[in-house]
Amino acid sequence: MKPKVLITEQLPSEIIDFIGEHCNYSLWEHDEKIPRDELLKRIEDVDGLLTSKDSVDEELLARGKNLKIVCDVAVGYDNFDIEAIKKHGILATHTPFVLDETVADLVFGLVLSTGRRLTELDHNVKNGKWDKPVGEDWFGTDVHGATMGIIGMGRIGEKVARRATLGFNMNVLYYNRTQKPEVEKKLNVTYSSLENLLAKSDYVVVLTPHTDQTHQLIGEREFNLMKEKAFFINCSRGQVINEQALINALHDNQIAGAGLDVFEQEPINKDNPLLGMNNVVTLPHIGSATMKTRFDMKMSAAKSLVAGVTGETPMSIIKELGN
Repeated sequence: MKPKVLITEQLPSEIIDFIGEHCNYSLWEHDEKIPRDELLKRIEDVDGLLTSKDSVDEELLARGKNLKIVCDVAVGYDNFDIEAIKKHGILATHTPFVLDETVADLVFGLVLSTGRRLTELDHNVKNGKWDKPVGEDWFGTDVHGATMGIIGMGRIGEKVARRATLGFNMNVLYYNRTQKPEVEKKLNVTYSSLENLLAKSDYVVVLTPHTDQTHQLIGEREFNLMKEKAFFINCSRGQVINEQALINALHDNQIAGAGLDVFEQEPINKDNPLLGMNNVVTLPHIGSATMKTRFDMKMSAAKSLVAGVTGETPMSIIKELGN
């Protein structure tokens, strides 16, 4: 008998067919997130779960008596209760690698958009404000030759650093939990304390995962250390920064602007002050959102799912499980 799996993420038919070759599957076929009570009911008799939004915690795992594996269609897996997963002795995977270059592209899109004020000036032109020669009040800030500070030198951080040094001749500082001499040599980047990075950088890019240690890593003290003409870019998780501190720093002109793909609350509240600031670029958490990358992420998760329920070793087991 084929193993049974539950899929709560929307998948292309090609990937569903692949799963169907190896498993009996149950689909949540609606665009909105599966209701918690429905998820808990459906999890009771399945061997595997493929998701991207659902909380995998003690309550769910206690219900899923047959669960062998849970697979997240994401590089970050802060929806996983790691200790509960360890306690129940199941496998858990995510989808790193396939989205690294795409997210790095978006980071640079935000760097260019904030520094050169692309979205603000686009809005001005479309709203008929370009009625005279452009003066200094519409000037932007150079990206080439500037100093970029990267907080979190993981795979995506390395891709961003490569673009910065080779493509834009930028000076790159990085702050990371551990120093990476091999990356320094390969990419000509410099390890720095967080305080020095914030004080020296023209563009501060946050790429660290959200953990207990990085929760609100960047707050009032850190924004006060930044240059008044510096830009803040966040493509990690909204909870890594104190959003109110960022709002205050922007309001008080302590920093020049921000490019944000993530927020404390998603979707962002329509009353959030960030939405009314011309020097802030706001995106709807689209770091990996290209057709090819999303397909590759979902196929990667599907392959891990099939492997996990058929007794093979899946790809990309989360590091906390010792793989």
